[in-house]
Amino acid sequence: MQKLIFGSLLLTGFNPQLHAQETPQNLPNLVVTATRTETAKNQLAAAATVYTRKDIEHLQAKTLPELLRGTTGIDIAQSGGYGKDTNIYMRGTNSDHVLVLIDGIKVGSVTSGTTPFQFIPIDQVERVEIIRGPQSSLYGSEAIGGVIQIFTRKGGLEDKPSVTLDAGGGSYDTYRASSTVSGKWKNSWYTLGSSQFGSQGFNSRQPIPGRFGVNQPDKDGYLNTALNARLGHRFDNNAKVEAFFMRAEGKAEFDGNFQEKTEFVNQVVGITGNMDIVDNWRSILRFGQSRDEGDNFAPGGAFSSRFNSTRWNASWLNEIALSDTHQLIIGSDYRLDQVDSSSAFNEGSRYDVGIFTELHGRILDDHFINASVRGDKNEAFGDQLTGNFGWRYNGNYGISPFASFGNAFKAPSFNQLYFPEFGNPSLKAEESTSFEAGLIGEHDWLQWEMRAYHTNIDNLIVTITNPTTFLSSPENIGKAQIDGIEAEIGIQFMHWHNKLNMNLLNSKNRETNARLPRRTEKTLSYDLSRSFGKFDLGANVLAQADRFDDALNKTKVAGYVTVDLRTAYHLNKNWMLNAKLNNLFDKQYQTINTYNTADRNFFLSIHYNN
Repeated sequence: MQKLIFGSLLLTGFNPQLHAQETPQNLPNLVVTATRTETAKNQLAAAATVYTRKDIEHLQAKTLPELLRGTTGIDIAQSGGYGKDTNIYMRGTNSDHVLVLIDGIKVGSVTSGTTPFQFIPIDQVERVEIIRGPQSSLYGSEAIGGVIQIFTRKGGLEDKPSVTLDAGGGSYDTYRASSTVSGKWKNSWYTLGSSQFGSQGFNSRQPIPGRFGVNQPDKDGYLNTALNARLGHRFDNNAKVEAFFMRAEGKAEFDGNFQEKTEFVNQVVGITGNMDIVDNWRSILRFGQSRDEGDNFAPGGAFSSRFNSTRWNASWLNEIALSDTHQLIIGSDYRLDQVDSSSAFNEGSRYDVGIFTELHGRILDDHFINASVRGDKNEAFGDQLTGNFGWRYNGNYGISPFASFGNAFKAPSFNQLYFPEFGNPSLKAEESTSFEAGLIGEHDWLQWEMRAYHTNIDNLIVTITNPTTFLSSPENIGKAQIDGIEAEIGIQFMHWHNKLNMNLLNSKNRETNARLPRRTEKTLSYDLSRSFGKFDLGANVLAQADRFDDALNKTKVAGYVTVDLRTAYHLNKNWMLNAKLNNLFDKQYQTINTYNTADRNFFLSIHYNN
C-alpha cells in the first residue's frame, strides 16, 4: 500500500498551484476545508464557521482559544490563563475527536492525541475555518466532532510591500508585539512575520490540601515567540509552487502534580504545488512536517519528562471538472507519526495511508449534493472505511433545508497503545455515526440557521484500573450518545450588527446515563457592534450552564455569565488604537474544577497597516 501511494505521487510530477486547501483571501463565503477545494458556503450541508483576519482584528482576540470561545458548537475548558492546557469539545465529542490542520498539514501530539491550541500564535493566523460534524471520509482519523483548519498569514497581492505592526499591553503584565511584511515581485510573492506574546499571569490553580505540586500561590507566566514565512512563484504555464513555515516556541508555567513548567516548540513546514494536467483536471501535491515538542520541569527546575511528536505528511489531490456544475475529487494521503520521549514507548512510529474520492455539485436546478468515501490503512489497528453524504436545497424566499449523514473514527493515541506499563496494543479505533438536519435562511438584513444532530460513538477508549494489581490500562468499552441543537441568527438593524449563537447539548454515557464530563448543556453567545465615524464599539456576552468535572458526575462546576467590551479609534487610514475590557463584572468562575480563570482585565494596543 505504501509503495502504491508513493508511486502515484511520483508519477504525477511536481504540480504547482496552491488552489485546493489554499487560503481564500478574505472570502468568508468560500470554504476550503469542507470539500478540500474552494466551494461556495451556500452549496454545503455541512456546518461551517469562518474567521478572517479582519474578524480577528475586529474582535481583538489575543489568543486562538479567545477567538473560538463562544463559537457555535464549540465548548472550551482551560486549566488557567494564557498558555495553559486547553481542551476543545466540538458538538460534545471528546477533545481528541477534533482534527486540526495548519495550511493543510495535520498537527497535534501523537502521544496525547490532542492539539495545543494555547500555543498557536494568533498574530500569525490569516484565517480559521471550522467544519462541524464527521469528516473522516475526507481526512481520516480524529474528525469525529469536526475539523479546524488554520491558515497562516499570506500577502503578496500588491506590488507595493505591505507592512503591519501591532503592539500593546495590559493586565497581569501582559504584552504583545508583532510585525508582518508581504509583497510580490513579478511572478513571485512573499510574507515574513514575527510576534511575541508574554504575560506574568495569575495563580492557575486553587490550593488543594494534601496535593503536592498544586499548592503554589504564585503567578504562572507564559511566553511565546513565533515566526511565519511564505514564498511562492507562478511559472509561465500558470503552475505554482509555494513553501511555508511557522514556528512557535516558549514556556508555560502551571500548578500541576510534580511539574510546574513546560518548554515547548510547535512547528509546521511544508511545500505545495499545483498545475493543470488538462483543461478540466488540476493536480495538487503537498509535502510537510509538523512538530509538537515539550520538556517538562519539576518544582525547583529539575528536568521531569520529554514528549516530542513528529508527523510527516504527504497528499495528492486531483480536481476533475465533470461538467460546469459537477466536480470530482480523487486523492490520497500518507502520514508517518513518530515519538521521541524520555519514556521508553513500546513502539516509536506508525503510518497511515488513505485513499478517498468526493463528488459535489448541483442537481435538479437548486439541489446540491456532497458525497465522499474513504479507505484508511493504519499500521496500528488495520483498515477503516468511512463515508459522508450531504444534501441541500436553496429554495425560494431564501430558505434552504438540508440533511447529512456520515461516520468517522479516531485512531488510538501513542499513550493509549504503547506507553510503558499502560498501553494496550490491541485497541481498536473509536467509531461514530452522525445525522443532522435543519434550515438556513438568508436575506439582506437577516441570516439565520437551525441545526439538529444525533451522534453515537462506540468503542470509546476508557481507562480501567485492576483492583488487585492497581495497574491501569485503556479498553474499548465506552459508548456515548450525543444530541444537540445549534442556532445562529445575525441581524443588521439601524447600523447595529447583532449575532446570537445558541447551543443545546445532551451528551451522555449510554451505559451509565451520566453526562459526559466538562461539557456544558447550554451556551448562549451574543455579540453587538457598530461604527460611529472613527469609533468602533462592540460588546460580547457569553452565558454557559453548569458542567461536571468527572465521569461519575459527582463534581459539579457552576455556570457563569461574562461580559466583554471593546472599542477602536481610527486615527487615520493607517493607524488605529484598540482597547478591550474582559469580564466587566469580575465574575469568579471555572471551566475545570479548581482551575482559576481571569478576573476583570484590560488590554490596550496600537495597530498600523499601510
